[in-house]
Amino acid sequence: MVLGAASLLIFGVIRLIPGDPASILAGPDAGPDTIAAIRHELGLDQSLPAQYAHWLGGVLTWNLGRSYIIGGDISSLLGAGAGNTVLLTSASLVIAVAVAVIAGPLWASTRRPWLEHLLTGVNTLAIALPAFVTGVLLILLLGVLLPVLPSGGVPPDGLLADPTITVQYLLMPATCLALPLAAVLARYLAESLRTEMSQPYVATALAAGVSRRRIVTRHALRNVLPTSLTVLGLQIGTLLGGAVLVETVFAWPGLGQLIEQAIIMRDYPVVQVLLLLSVGVFVVIQLLTDVVHALLDPRIRLGGAR
Repeated sequence: MVLGAASLLIFGVIRLIPGDPASILAGPDAGPDTIAAIRHELGLDQSLPAQYAHWLGGVLTWNLGRSYIIGGDISSLLGAGAGNTVLLTSASLVIAVAVAVIAGPLWASTRRPWLEHLLTGVNTLAIALPAFVTGVLLILLLGVLLPVLPSGGVPPDGLLADPTITVQYLLMPATCLALPLAAVLARYLAESLRTEMSQPYVATALAAGVSRRRIVTRHALRNVLPTSLTVLGLQIGTLLGGAVLVETVFAWPGLGQLIEQAIIMRDYPVVQVLLLLSVGVFVVIQLLTDVVHALLDPRIRLGGAR
């Protein structure tokens, strides 16, 4: 149901983008007859319902068709870029979760004003700065002023040739993509932990001599993890959207860079498939998040069994 509505919305919105793929493919010197012939060859002279039905039928049978302008089978284009995007987003997710799990409890348990102000400032800056600004700053700092990491691209011999070289190429774009997600998760964890620390069992533990940091890491953190997982699932869409900008800034040849090229060139079939794929991935992640949340929180299972 969701994917069907998304496919209809994606198909309609793309047609509202100014520009004609046939005119772009024909070139600036092409005459009306040439453009009309290209539109007929691409099926753009058919009615919109007919175009939608043809495209949806191809998607359901995994016959994704060919790219208008970039060239090649769309399934081949997806296969070439999917691995790079999965690697980038997975590395970003690991970095974001690691930073949030460290910074969130520290932020919630600290009683040093300077450290709390520092964490608040860094967190706000990480959320406020767009990904392309953070990416440019990282390139200037670590790629130009202190040339310790490659400023973009992928290893010449491929990502699988040497893991050490791959990590060097991956570190900057993955960090850039992870920062906003890490900031959101850390802020949510800190606020949830502060709320949890107001519970009666915390006062009892403190009175018994248990340290505040031990209570946070051993007890309170375990109680807020299920809801934090839900927040993480909701932020996956932001992570996928940010990958478009990050891959463009760092010349990372993934699906984000592919959809950016397809949008500029008005390559309708490629844009449609990539957007629908993003929606599908988001829906699957939300379902998995709900399942894991139910496994971690017995109250959800008990509530559903009534």
